Amino acid sequence: MTVRAIFFDAAGTLIKPARRVGESYAAIAAKHGKEVLASDIAARFRACFDGAPRLAFPGASEHSLSQLERDWWRQLVARVFEPWAPFDRFDEYFSELFAYFAQPGAWALYPEVSGVLSALKERGVILGVISNFDSRLLGILDGLGAGPSFEQVFVSSRMGYAKPDPRIFHAALARHGLKSHDAIHVGDSATNDLLGARNAGLRGVLVDRDNPRWSADRDRITSLREIVSLLDD
Repeated sequence: MTVRAIFFDAAGTLIKPARRVGESYAAIAAKHGKEVLASDIAARFRACFDGAPRLAFPGASEHSLSQLERDWWRQLVARVFEPWAPFDRFDEYFSELFAYFAQPGAWALYPEVSGVLSALKERGVILGVISNFDSRLLGILDGLGAGPSFEQVFVSSRMGYAKPDPRIFHAALARHGLKSHDAIHVGDSATNDLLGARNAGLRGVLVDRDNPRWSADRDRITSLREIVSLLDD
């Protein structure tokens, strides 16, 4: 099989927060009069994020998308802080928090990303991003120097579908005139990325940097550096 395109997830695959999410939430909250432990916020954030509706707005107009994205995150962050209510300066807090995570400096590329993208570009592979994220991702990737490597960045909020819905994968393929067997999708979520891609007909690859490989499964990797060798399979 000749691989013509590789799509990547973003957060947890290409990029990570420059500091832990709980630490950022807690540090900014303290500036607005709310003292919380970073560890408590981290646990609460994960629970609320996992239970939130998908970050996708089918049929939304271009004019309304920015506000829809912001409202989605505001509702999520409000749920995160429910155990510490009331939060009198929440609106000020959320505005700063939302703006903070739009800054490239709030994020970092994983160390191997730049080299891997360069090696793949040299092979003539189409590179793209398929992410359950919002419009801020484009500026983040550009600011970190990775944006120019990708021919297209597909974010769920704008596509109207979120992984693992196969329609977001199919839309990305269609944009490039590709068939499902032409592409690999790489991500850190077994549900959204590995199984989502497979259910859409793509080869799904799971990156798990925290666990050494325990088998000869070529679709489970511990570093994006292993992607280059997959092209020779």
